[in-house]
Amino acid sequence: SVRLDIRRIGAIKEGQDVIGNRTRVKVVKNKMAPPFKEVEFDIMYGEGISREGDILDLAVETQIVEKSGAWFSFEGERIGQGRENSKTFLKEHLEIKRKVEHKILDHFGLIKKPKEKEKEEKNK
Repeated sequence: SVRLDIRRIGAIKEGQDVIGNRTRVKVVKNKMAPPFKEVEFDIMYGEGISREGDILDLAVETQIVEKSGAWFSFEGERIGQGRENSKTFLKEHLEIKRKVEHKILDHFGLIKKPKEKEKEEKNK
């Protein structure tokens, strides 16, 4: 059995309209893994959990995307002023989104290397 504490920690607005919620989830009880882990993510109305928001958060956390004040930059190019504008940029520019996502997966070691390269590394 699992018990989760789900809390809305803020509203995501576009002008005066609320377009989503920033949400924090804490694992209170879990039989299969250690409890008390926390995660924050955006739930956008009509969309669900924002993939671009997660990519942006992880990229900033791993320093793949630099954040300077309200500006977000990737490989020296500014991608947006403010979090929502940066998420929109990633949604509209799929190639850059894929690059950022690939670098995040590589950072956490989640990209499988071809078998030939693995053999070369083992022989060294």
